[in-house]
Amino acid sequence: MEFHSPTLLDREWVLKAFNFGQTDCCEYCFGNIFMWSDIYENKIFNDNGIFISADFTDKPVFCYPIGDGDKKATIERLIEFSKGLGVNLEFFGMTEKDRDELQFLFPKQFEITEERDYFDYLYTSESLATLVGRKLASKRNHISYFEKTFDWKYEPITKENIHKCELLNEHWERLNREKNPEEIGDEHLAIKKALSNFFNLGFEGGILTIENEIVAFTFGEKLNDNTFCTHVEKAYGNIRGAYQMINREFARQLRDRYEYINREDDTGSEGLRRAKLSYHPHRLVIKYSAVYKG
Repeated sequence: MEFHSPTLLDREWVLKAFNFGQTDCCEYCFGNIFMWSDIYENKIFNDNGIFISADFTDKPVFCYPIGDGDKKATIERLIEFSKGLGVNLEFFGMTEKDRDELQFLFPKQFEITEERDYFDYLYTSESLATLVGRKLASKRNHISYFEKTFDWKYEPITKENIHKCELLNEHWERLNREKNPEEIGDEHLAIKKALSNFFNLGFEGGILTIENEIVAFTFGEKLNDNTFCTHVEKAYGNIRGAYQMINREFARQLRDRYEYINREDDTGSEGLRRAKLSYHPHRLVIKYSAVYKG
């Protein structure tokens, strides 16, 4: 099994496998894998139409296989491949459907664990676009302040304005790097790679400006037929309402085409968890890890 770093040439066959699988899990977005591949040493493999990705930063950990093919044969190959590396096969980012399938194919051979830190937050596009209801009143208050205070404009990301995102990414990194140098540095590089390949990756996003100066941007890609996955949302924290505004406006851009928006996981960060829960998700995409025990 010869894993390799993802390139733009891989996108077509990977999307074919994803479209067959129709998962809700954010790990199955080609652009997301591509933009983080240098940081996490993500590598991919095409096993006769079945997509497999692996994180090789520490010990090898694999995404659960997805695509049109013989999954049992693929998993058996992964078990042997992992043995050759001196480890037991380990999966991450498994949905409940994946868990049930694995238990059916390999009864009592995997130890499966629920991973709360990696649950995805799934919202209805309508909820994020309208912010209706008492629970979201604070979001509307921030937006009301922003709209009354600033001469603002929202626009989709295009080839003519994407350079503004690059400028904000550089400036935001310099302003915030001291808070967490490694994590913020890695994110900065991943976003830089994403912006450099934005249109070839099929990304879609939006920009928020005040008096023609960018103060926020966001982008992501299609996850499945009715769900969009938001990968990045950046705004200046000292501008009240900027985060809430870019979130709402981007949801308005998407809601006619996607019923749901996946805003990914919180990686166990308490602050990020509070922020994502404050938008009252439609549901959480429960995810599991699994380790082969034989």
